[in-house]
Amino acid sequence: MDSGDRGQRSTGTHSQRQRDAITIEIAFALFSGALVAALLFFLIKSPALLGDLGERMEDRFHLAATGVAATGFSLRTTTLLINLRASLGGKR
Repeated sequence: MDSGDRGQRSTGTHSQRQRDAITIEIAFALFSGALVAALLFFLIKSPALLGDLGERMEDRFHLAATGVAATGFSLRTTTLLINLRASLGGKR
């Protein structure tokens, strides 16, 4: 191992530094997806939290908020991971 290879041990197609960067990007995708989901959930659910809408209407708001939050999480996470894949060259 010469001095130019320090910190760049390669196992397969990616160096350790690249694998660490990929891990960080995946963690960021999951974290930001969870943040988007939480914001969407409280945005949709807030009318039910602030007012007395009745049990049936509150249940509908809760169901809608859950669906929108799950969709937001999926879209955000998927978008970031697709962009990561594209930046890595598409295929491994």
